[in-house]
Amino acid sequence: MKKILYIIIPLALIAIVVIKLKTNKEIVKDKVYQYDKEEAINVIADTIQIEFIGAEIPLSGTFEPNKETKLSAEIQGKINEVLVDLGSNVTKGQTLIQLDNSLLKLQLQTAEVQIEGLEADVKRFTILANADAIQGVQLEKAELGLKSAKVQSTTIREQINKTSIKAPFNGVVTAKLSEEGAFAAPGVPLLQITDIANLKFTVNVSENDLGLFQLNQPFAIIADAYPDILLSGKITMIGSKANMGNSFPVQLIVSNTSDLKIKSGMFGKVNFKSDKQKSGIVIPASAVAGTASLPRIYKVENGKAVLHDITISQRIKNKVVVSSGLKEGDIIITNGFINLFEGANVSIKN
Repeated sequence: MKKILYIIIPLALIAIVVIKLKTNKEIVKDKVYQYDKEEAINVIADTIQIEFIGAEIPLSGTFEPNKETKLSAEIQGKINEVLVDLGSNVTKGQTLIQLDNSLLKLQLQTAEVQIEGLEADVKRFTILANADAIQGVQLEKAELGLKSAKVQSTTIREQINKTSIKAPFNGVVTAKLSEEGAFAAPGVPLLQITDIANLKFTVNVSENDLGLFQLNQPFAIIADAYPDILLSGKITMIGSKANMGNSFPVQLIVSNTSDLKIKSGMFGKVNFKSDKQKSGIVIPASAVAGTASLPRIYKVENGKAVLHDITISQRIKNKVVVSSGLKEGDIIITNGFINLFEGANVSIKN
């Protein structure tokens, strides 16, 4: 009897555990939301209509420095002094970094002593040669030695000058890449100087509008951070090659404010007034999926969401102008992208 109990009791415990685990699994399954891919997703859609595009076209762009460079030493040596700090304003020709030149100065003293001795030799040999007391070749050797010593002296002076690293133009120190006591070598950046007294402002223009821009054409530009400040600029470059978005860069040179409020990397806008009035397909920018280089939209076709490639020719505030990929009467999804996927069943909210 005891042997039977020893067998029945463990089996009963195992059965109880199995039943409990199965019950817990059913409870968890009931609580977890099971997403049904066949269920229609509620979306907001819009029917494409041809719209009038105003004659004033706002183009967004980015401010970039007119000039920017990283300074490095032309000769190697220990850095004795860094005379500027991050954010310092510098002027053209100002010494920014001083390398150790003590050994070069000693070499220069040695060369100058040699020059003094050779100059005395040339004077003495000239007198003796005129008196036929020595051969002329001795005078020639002394003169050649003097010339060589002067070249050496000039070379050492030039090396000493190169131990003072100077600003190539007016600007601001935007990166400090080394400190006193470090070792400088040719090609190793030490400082970065940026000129923002004048700025480059680049916008991207569609091929249809590219012909409306001309070199030296003036424009008023507004920085997004300072909408009350009106900046003047003129076109200095019109792109000859389209970028990945099939638009062309147009670059303007802009005079900064006297206190240099506009910084490199800020965004701005230029309003281009076109004499041509045109119509086209305009959709909300929020309806665009994909990437900047490969924009796409969801069309509603037979009750399903279908992705289509489009080409964007222009951006107007929170809208975009589509030059290809859409036609009048197409229905596109403008909102409700959560859980949306290619081929999903959709239900359009009224």
